[in-house]
Amino acid sequence: KRQILAAGLGTRMRPLTEFRAKPALPVQGRPVISLLLSVLAQHGIRDVLINLHHRPDSIRSAVERDHPPGLAIHWSEEEQPLGTGGGIRRAAEFLRAAPHCLVLAGDMLLDLDLTALADRHRRSGRDVTLVLREDPRGADFGTIGVDERGSLTRIGRRILRDDAHGKEREGLFTSVRFFAREALEGWPSEEAFEDLRDWLAPRVRSNKTRVGAEFVGPQDSVWEPVGTPCEYLAANLAPPELPSLGGAVERWRGALRPPASAAPGTASSVIARNAEVALDARLEECVVWDRSRVPAGFVGHRGVFAGDTFHPLGATAADCGARSARPGATS
Repeated sequence: KRQILAAGLGTRMRPLTEFRAKPALPVQGRPVISLLLSVLAQHGIRDVLINLHHRPDSIRSAVERDHPPGLAIHWSEEEQPLGTGGGIRRAAEFLRAAPHCLVLAGDMLLDLDLTALADRHRRSGRDVTLVLREDPRGADFGTIGVDERGSLTRIGRRILRDDAHGKEREGLFTSVRFFAREALEGWPSEEAFEDLRDWLAPRVRSNKTRVGAEFVGPQDSVWEPVGTPCEYLAANLAPPELPSLGGAVERWRGALRPPASAAPGTASSVIARNAEVALDARLEECVVWDRSRVPAGFVGHRGVFAGDTFHPLGATAADCGARSARPGATS
């Protein structure tokens, strides 16, 4: 059983999330959540639950249009945001149907050997396994620490255990976590809560839940956040290879205008095939969504055309800051 957390409000992605929820935003012509579902399907996963809150119809529509055949989709719509932990608790009955389950966020480009990681989780005997990435961006996103036995010792700056064995190893949290069926218990009393901070951290401190980590490196994993406008633009303009989906972007992208047929002055942009772009429009490093219309004489730089509205996202790549650094991305 698998769950994708897709109920966030997307406040950091505004104004784009005023039109669609983050997991429904198109990257290279395909919704982020559809790319995640395709990766899951490549690892033999056939049963997925997606939780919803903000603009739920945009996610439902995206999944209905673009998901792998044979994949059973279940929905959990939240009247009020429940946080990552509350969303997992609400899905607990679904997740407990299997001895082990996987939970991940819906606002990133991800490609990992989930089959091997699931096997390592099962063989470890842990209740919960967090997948951490050796990544220089940990300084910007925060890190999680484990000891030499792979047991959780720290979340960010919060020390959970003083009896660590050996030197600490740290990594960036990919949002991928595996749970044994027995771990889905001991919930906080609050209706809305976060899973790491409010649920798992107290249980680690009281020795009620065995939480550890498995590490992946840049050479055998893809993790690119799509949580801010700058990250979104970078994901479109410099997409990573996704080995599970064939590798190069040409193997997994959606219905886009090929550069040769794009209007003059728009070759550096990502334009949906069914968008309307005036012949004299000039777009530099822009994303044009499906069914959008770019009027005659328009000039845009580093932004997104959503519907009939242009949203500038930054004058230069440097405006995005260190959080949008993309080591290993292809141009």
